[in-house]
Amino acid sequence: MGSHTEGPNVLRGASVVVFVNLVAGGGRARAFLPRVEEMFELSTVRARFVMTSSPEELEREARHAILQKEPVLLAMGGDGTVQALVNAAFGVDVLLGVIPVGGGNDFAAALGLPNDPVLAVKTILRGRRRFVDLVRVRTSEGRTRLYAGGGGAGLDAEAARHASGAYRRFPGRTRYIASALHALAGHVALDVRLDFPESEIASFEARALLAAALNTPTYGAGLRLAPGAVVDDGLLDIVLIEDLSKIEVLTLLPRLIGSGELRAPRVKRWRAARVRLVTSRPTLFQGDGEILGTTPVEIEVVPRAIQAFVPWKE
Repeated sequence: MGSHTEGPNVLRGASVVVFVNLVAGGGRARAFLPRVEEMFELSTVRARFVMTSSPEELEREARHAILQKEPVLLAMGGDGTVQALVNAAFGVDVLLGVIPVGGGNDFAAALGLPNDPVLAVKTILRGRRRFVDLVRVRTSEGRTRLYAGGGGAGLDAEAARHASGAYRRFPGRTRYIASALHALAGHVALDVRLDFPESEIASFEARALLAAALNTPTYGAGLRLAPGAVVDDGLLDIVLIEDLSKIEVLTLLPRLIGSGELRAPRVKRWRAARVRLVTSRPTLFQGDGEILGTTPVEIEVVPRAIQAFVPWKE
């Protein structure tokens, strides 16, 4: 649908479908919806809003819109909402956008979009398109799924399970920190092996708190696990945190809450196009905060998988 160097009028006179996940971010979507609708009414863009009550429903609605040849699809939600949209749209010539209203908006942040939903709409209306990567994971159950930001096994997957349950109405990063503390209380370290197929990188084994594969610098609402990650470099950023005591984890939390930066001697990082993650026992694997299945998992980058709106730069 054209190059990413075009001017800031990609959407002039166009029609878009905005899929609204009404449960994203503990109801933030509903709160911001009137202002978002007004932004489109004041523009030259015709917007149709489709209300959904779950990522699964949003994915079904997006597939229906694709069958109707809608050229521009926007997701109003968080990272789980984005995951639903990209799985519906992968392999189709459509332009995608994110209006961030979720508990975690890490993919939107990686695209350079403001965290404020109204400012994000303003950015999209003047934005340009950019090809970006996705991540494809195949779980032990044989399920294949794409995710946009970050995924992993260990403490983060257990935290994701709590974040979508008991703590789902907590705001932003607080939701993930509270969920991680809950998960930590019952956490048992994993024996993990990372293999890097078709690469010269040696396999690595360790007792681990978590092992993750990211497309974005952050996940879990701003936890900066992979500071150097870029969404269009054709590589995964793979992170393993070796086992830490509960006290050591608790000493890291203030840093995570404050800056989102995680720098510790037992944090190991690699860059590769593919990784196989094997654990000593079947373990939940999450992607974009959604539980996708159990280990062992095969993970690979899908370069230039979708076209997404990013800010226009003069």
